[in-house]
Amino acid sequence: METSYKGTDKLITGIVFGVITFWLFAQAMVNVVPAIQSDLGVSHGTLNIAISLTALFSGMFIVAAGGLADKIGRKKITYIGLVLSIIGSLCLVFVQGAVLLIIGRIIQGISAACIMPATIALMKAYFDGKDRQRALSYWSIGSWGGSGVCSFAGGAIATYMGWKWIFIFSIIFALLAMWLIKDTPESKAAGSGKFTFDYSGLAIFIVTMIALNVFITFGADLGWTSAITILLAVVTIVGAIIFYKVEKRKAVALIDFSLFKNKPYAGATYSNFLLNAIAGTLVVANTYVQVGRGFTAFQAGMLSIGYLIVVLAMIRVGEKILQKVGAKLPMVAGAIISTIGVAVMGLTFLPDFAYTVVVFIGFVLFGLGLGIYATPSTDTSVSNAPSEKVGEAAGVYKMASSLGSAIGVAISATVYSSVAAAGSIETAASAGIIVNVIFGVLAILSIVIMVPKNAGKTTEVTDVPLQQPVPTLNKATN
Repeated sequence: METSYKGTDKLITGIVFGVITFWLFAQAMVNVVPAIQSDLGVSHGTLNIAISLTALFSGMFIVAAGGLADKIGRKKITYIGLVLSIIGSLCLVFVQGAVLLIIGRIIQGISAACIMPATIALMKAYFDGKDRQRALSYWSIGSWGGSGVCSFAGGAIATYMGWKWIFIFSIIFALLAMWLIKDTPESKAAGSGKFTFDYSGLAIFIVTMIALNVFITFGADLGWTSAITILLAVVTIVGAIIFYKVEKRKAVALIDFSLFKNKPYAGATYSNFLLNAIAGTLVVANTYVQVGRGFTAFQAGMLSIGYLIVVLAMIRVGEKILQKVGAKLPMVAGAIISTIGVAVMGLTFLPDFAYTVVVFIGFVLFGLGLGIYATPSTDTSVSNAPSEKVGEAAGVYKMASSLGSAIGVAISATVYSSVAAAGSIETAASAGIIVNVIFGVLAILSIVIMVPKNAGKTTEVTDVPLQQPVPTLNKATN
């Protein structure tokens, strides 16, 4: 689809607003668990499910949505995502019990699956070189920085206006995003052949991911040696094996595993998964300071204000470091700093004032590291993706984010709840946070092993123009 259109700041702003809608309904909900539980009268387990469902459904459908964006239009899929975001938020505005809460969270997850890869693909379509790295920095501000903004804003809104207002603001941002990108021309990958889709692969993937999530979330309640838990584990393992073997043989696959033959892309994606799994820290820390230390939702949100300021400030710094020394150094440094920040939040034996200071510093370090890591990682994944499959590749990259967050939250919440039931809440919080430190260490190793020193230095030379004709969309590009 030929066009001379060049990306504008209006397009960037619209995309950032669209990405922020995800964080308003995803991250903000982490801060208002006690308020929602009190208002709706649902169990803590139900709320944990509701929190993880958005990330889970986003993760399950994001690759499919990215592939669809390449084929039927990236702007069109972005608009579909924004409409679904509005519908999902309306469900939570009018929610009275668990049913509409669950439905709304599922719809919001599917909306995020559409918005995230399609907006990354639009960034690559209409920006080049340093302009693209700048655009991706702002995308990262909406994505990574949005988590801090919405964590703080969610606590303030819930305390002074009521938690449902969070989702009213989400609707407003979605409408603004639709207005700001309305003049952007459609972007599709060049290709031939009729539209095809891997429905069987999607079905296997959904069953596998649901089994995994239920296993992690309910394993402790059901008993780790119970028949149901063992069955869920078997379904997860067998499903993953079948999915991999079936997808490898398909010309049109839900996930093109040949993408992972590119080590920089693989390293960026694996580390993205693991650093998003650290989101479990936010659930544990926010719940602990409210339940164990008596903080309000607003006070808990204030603890992360340092994260918000630092991550927003450092994302552009990460972009500049990328341009000077390549992607590997800022990715490694960012992952190390974030892991240290998470680790200090586990010092729950400290008295109230000291622990408050430590958590504040931990959030600052967490944001500092993620801010440095964000743009180099995103640019590494985008610049190493085949242009005719950039939506699909972005979908896989963002699937790593969503599934990492869902699995990280589920594991952390399970560890926290299990230890809290058997011992002190302080020990439970420390145990939950130790899990996230392990995720951080694994992220560091994945970058060190897989991302080469020169990643990001030759972006403008090696990048393939988006509109380059390709033989077919139905064949993997190695």
